Amino acid sequence: MAESLTPQKQAEETEVVVRFSGDSGDGMQLAGNILSTVSATVGNSISTFPDFPADIRAPQGSLTGVSGFQVHIGSTEVFTPGDLCDVLVAMNAAALKTQLKYAKKNAAIIIDTDAFGPKDLEKAQFKTEDYLGEMGIDPDRVIACSITQMVKDCLSSEPAFIVDGKVDIKGIMKCRNMFALGLVCWLFDRDLDIVANFLREKFAKKPAIAEANIKVVQAGYDFGHNTHSSVANVRHIETKNKVPGRYMDITGNKATAYGFIAAAEKAGLKLYLGSYPITPATDVLHELSKHKSLGVTTVQCEDEIAGCASSLGASFAGALAVTSTSGPGICLKSEAMNLAVIMELPLVVLDVQRGGPATGLPTKSEQTDLLQALFGRNGESPMPVMAAKSPTDCFNAAYEASKIALEHMTPVVLLTDAYVANGSGAFRLPNLADYPAINPPYVPEEMNGTWTPYMRAENGTRYWAVPGREGFAHILGGLEKDDKTGAISTAPENHDLMTRKRAQKIANIPVPDLEVEGCKDDAELLIVGFGGTYGHLRAATEEMMRSGKKVALAHFRYINPLPANTAEVMKKYPKVVVAEQNMGQLAAWLRMKVDNFVPMQFNQVKGQPFVVEELVNAFTEIYNK
Repeated sequence: MAESLTPQKQAEETEVVVRFSGDSGDGMQLAGNILSTVSATVGNSISTFPDFPADIRAPQGSLTGVSGFQVHIGSTEVFTPGDLCDVLVAMNAAALKTQLKYAKKNAAIIIDTDAFGPKDLEKAQFKTEDYLGEMGIDPDRVIACSITQMVKDCLSSEPAFIVDGKVDIKGIMKCRNMFALGLVCWLFDRDLDIVANFLREKFAKKPAIAEANIKVVQAGYDFGHNTHSSVANVRHIETKNKVPGRYMDITGNKATAYGFIAAAEKAGLKLYLGSYPITPATDVLHELSKHKSLGVTTVQCEDEIAGCASSLGASFAGALAVTSTSGPGICLKSEAMNLAVIMELPLVVLDVQRGGPATGLPTKSEQTDLLQALFGRNGESPMPVMAAKSPTDCFNAAYEASKIALEHMTPVVLLTDAYVANGSGAFRLPNLADYPAINPPYVPEEMNGTWTPYMRAENGTRYWAVPGREGFAHILGGLEKDDKTGAISTAPENHDLMTRKRAQKIANIPVPDLEVEGCKDDAELLIVGFGGTYGHLRAATEEMMRSGKKVALAHFRYINPLPANTAEVMKKYPKVVVAEQNMGQLAAWLRMKVDNFVPMQFNQVKGQPFVVEELVNAFTEIYNK
């Protein structure tokens, strides 16, 4: 890092939002990830939002091919990626055209002027060459850089980009994102040594490429130092109230994978994942496949059905079994999930929700699988359902879902969503010794010779007899079994009994009480949500409280069974609004489970996260009625 550089002006910031945007091949996700990693490493709180199209590769410079990555950095805890950005990086004309709506009116805008030629403007559907005037942008807000040319000048003599005596222009162009990153790092006083370490690790097998990228980052940093733009002033983001420990920037999918590994380690079991690639869940398969040394087995199956069925086989064999997918895959897995219900075997079904129905919006986020998770199977087939509330919470949620599955011999659905899975946060590395033990209900040895497959412990959980134990050989299957003998039974009374026992077992699972945040004693309005909307709902709650309104927030992680105090909380407040990214699925579930409860609703199904300002306006209108 160029320590000798003296900032033009240094101001203190408590938080800042940066949005990188460009073609899907411009590396905006990588630039955003590096900025968030650097910030998390120094102790800042972060929240990120990758926003990319479903196209495999849209035409270069087209409006539909723009990919964005938004990073919210705070000196204290931040809960959302931010409604609007303070700095917008637009790598081409299409990015500026489509992403300006996500920028504040006074936001600094960084553009690559080399990507605003006549053809670029035409593709972006600008009518004139005065693209700033056409969009009503004050030129004083713009940091105009000839990024493409400066990167070419920086790398044209680098051996890594000389192929057969010719300069590899395509390879050089892939480094443009690093120039923009370097400029942003200068703007917010980020440590380039951490950036360099990240790049050297990422390109460990191509050290020349790593050094070339580091050189470009430094060039962007130096440009910022030497520019005379009125908006190019260094702003420093201090870290406040940091809990001591080691931190990393982690995505929800990676945190989920680590949570499963931790649970398997705690339970003393092998971890098995049977999966079929599907956006946005595939990264869990990718991450777990890297950890064979930790006793993890991953199988990329031929389809969703095989993924779930193979996991159920692994569960029967004594492993912590997981299958991962998104909404369309849950449809296909439902038969094997039902088999897990009647066989009473532990299985975690990870559903990373996306926009539907059918293929729908593969890269966008919704909460529209809740009722499918609760009821999407034939017969009476109760199943615990949980929902992670943030990228970093995915670790704990995966651990807890595994603990419930193993200790209560049941399949468990863990809901995340594309926003949570692809987003990231500053994650304090946990100490596994601090986590509760996981104790599967293995059949006691003293029952050898008298045990039958559906004998139960005191809490109603079926004992687990892992194959290979002498004296405990048994058969499980999809046909109803006799409660006492384990033999196939079609007796009406037995089926009624087994149905009730399976339901009661789920109802008996202990879950923590529902917590209320905010004005929990005297709120006039209770805001209710579940899963990945937590950050936005909490931010809206805090903003309304700052304006003097008495509001509270109750957010569900455990949806089946519901916390024991659910009815008490729901009926305590004069007004209750349930906010969801669906048409009212949690509200419907609560109406079923809480007598004489009819909440108000706030519903959006846009494939995008909530906007805090919209929430505040809607909730204020309800509050004032």
